[in-house]
Amino acid sequence: MVIRSGVVNTTPEQNSTVHIHHANERGSEATRVTLIGAGLNIILAGIKITFGLLGRSAAIIADGVHSLSDLFSDAIVIVGIRLGERPPDRDHEYGHGKFETLAAAICGIILLVAGAGIFRSGLIRVIAAARGLSLEQPRIYTLVIALLSIAIKEGLYRYTLRKGKVLKSQALVANAWHHRSDALSSIGVCFGIAGAIFLGEKWRLLDPVAALIVSVFIFKVSFSIIISGVNELLEKSLPEKTERRIEETVRNVPGVLDYHKLKTRRIGNASAIDLHIQVEPSLSVTEAHDISHEVEKKLRRVFGRDTIVSVHIEPAGKAEGK
Repeated sequence: MVIRSGVVNTTPEQNSTVHIHHANERGSEATRVTLIGAGLNIILAGIKITFGLLGRSAAIIADGVHSLSDLFSDAIVIVGIRLGERPPDRDHEYGHGKFETLAAAICGIILLVAGAGIFRSGLIRVIAAARGLSLEQPRIYTLVIALLSIAIKEGLYRYTLRKGKVLKSQALVANAWHHRSDALSSIGVCFGIAGAIFLGEKWRLLDPVAALIVSVFIFKVSFSIIISGVNELLEKSLPEKTERRIEETVRNVPGVLDYHKLKTRRIGNASAIDLHIQVEPSLSVTEAHDISHEVEKKLRRVFGRDTIVSVHIEPAGKAEGK
């Protein structure tokens, strides 16, 4: 450990050890959260599909397929998080965080495909009904299953979203929305089944119509997840509000006279910040370095210890432009 000018710096080897320990803890927690969701998805999918077939409900079968599709996203999330938490190496000097971003985008694509399948199934039955085909009445127990699914999946959504925010995991947040889309799906199913059961034969059309409405909600969420992932993969800057907070943090560091050439992006769960700071020209190299190190420390304190910070030092009045 090196101590200079009252500032404690860790060596690269120590930083790597800290990163690996933190990454392992984060990865283990994220995996545990995902496995809990996967276990419940298996149970729910089996119950929905089985009783949907027995109870003659297209909506509950579609809902079961949707739950089953979540298993694929669960697997992708686990792989993405595990790869994303690997420490930087020679081939990936900024780390592997974008594996997690890629996993989130793939989850969005899977969700989009699931929504398309539900839409197709519902549309086929609506067209059949419009042509005069009599639809079967769902059994009452399919309504009970849909209500149970709402409670479980909404609970999973809240639990996974909370953990995703705490762990700053885009993949977990994307997976949480898979759970929420399943809950929304089951709400639509409830209305459709209830109408088909209690309002008479002519209202049985509500069952497949509910499946169509649910698919629209799924499309909306999936597009949001995909666009977010693609933006990060294409190096989109951090939000303007975040950049203003960076500016405020940097300007409050003693010795920083000004800053410019700020560049930002996200790499997985970490923010990457690159900027030039201007200091008094008469300062020694050591003094200027200590100021830049303080900028790094404060940015990591505000935006997280995994924040990637690159600070270039310039004497005041020598900058090419802001």
